[in-house]
Amino acid sequence: MNQPVLFSLQVYGIAIVIAMLVAVLIKLMVLVTGRLERGAAAKAVPQGEVCPVAFGIPDEDVAALTAAVFAAIGPHRILHISPTNRSWSSHGRAAQHTSHAVLQRPQH
Repeated sequence: MNQPVLFSLQVYGIAIVIAMLVAVLIKLMVLVTGRLERGAAAKAVPQGEVCPVAFGIPDEDVAALTAAVFAAIGPHRILHISPTNRSWSSHGRAAQHTSHAVLQRPQH
């Protein structure tokens, strides 16, 4: 067999082994961090003040909804809510859609 061909096969084999080792290492890191996050989420307790609620809503309902939201999103908190102006995105979307439109030409 030719010397350069043999050398290239060796390099290719080493690259395969290294790629597999890196893939296994990444998989292990994902598993470990996933278990750590699950453990931290189970220990987390909601903190902060309760937001004002409209009159007439029972406290038990507010507590149940708050617990459901906490269970769904975990120990995160919303920092800011404000109305947004989406005019730039709707203009961009319209430009994208019209760029693909078939031109209507009169039939002869």
